[in-house]
Amino acid sequence: MKRLLNALMVLALCCCGSACTAEAPVASTAQPNVSVLAPLAMPGLGRERLVRLYLPPSYASAPSRRYPVIYMHDGQNLFDAATAYAGEWGVDETLNELARSEGFEAIVVGIDNGGERRMNELAPYAHPRIGAAEGAQYLSFVVDVLKPLIDGRYRSLPGREHTAIMGSSMGGLISHYAIQRYPDVFSKAGLFSPSYWVAPALFDDVAARALTPDARLYLYVGGREGDMVADARRMHETLLRRNPPQALTLHVAPEAEHNEAAWRAEFARALRWLFRPAGAAPNP
Repeated sequence: MKRLLNALMVLALCCCGSACTAEAPVASTAQPNVSVLAPLAMPGLGRERLVRLYLPPSYASAPSRRYPVIYMHDGQNLFDAATAYAGEWGVDETLNELARSEGFEAIVVGIDNGGERRMNELAPYAHPRIGAAEGAQYLSFVVDVLKPLIDGRYRSLPGREHTAIMGSSMGGLISHYAIQRYPDVFSKAGLFSPSYWVAPALFDDVAARALTPDARLYLYVGGREGDMVADARRMHETLLRRNPPQALTLHVAPEAEHNEAAWRAEFARALRWLFRPAGAAPNP
């Protein structure tokens, strides 16, 4: 257990951005429909943050169309191998292909992580191995600063029924906390390998409060992620005590590890489940 936690701490500190640097330059792999916004101030944290924006392929050619929005963490790791640590998610390539083959399109807002402050920013509760939690202030930035900007500047579908939040590791943890804390903002959450070991109090919160009736929660973990598998199963069981089974799914990929390649492979599956049409069968 201790060895696994130490390994995850190293990965979480380095993962997805500026905390680690590549040994050699890597060519950009971001698609043309990805851009970087000017740095945004983060009230309550005294920092600024880059945000990476993916606009759907039809955005320019369909000026009356509006789109659901997915907020994601660790923006450095979502679209571009040149800014990613240990590989990228390929969010832009995956969504471009889903638009072509299935007609599904969405705006993605990727929030860069805070480098050495990443663990604190994505922690909902203080932890002795991490220190102070800044998750509340980080989510306040997302909800009170970033979302109004996106909804005001771009053709989003601003309602909660069209708004999702997704992330991996610590990003998965803060995404779960977000849908619990802001059910009026988010109705969908994609939780990839969430670091529940950082926040045991979240189990109590989940046990005490049900999700909103239309909420959807996609929980994923790799079978080779050690104790995180048991934590994910425990969380799924806790959720089932207060929520209908059709609102939840747990996928354990037997051979997957804690890395971007695994999350990239799972991304389209999670999108299909979270954004399935109302009344459609919730395939596992």
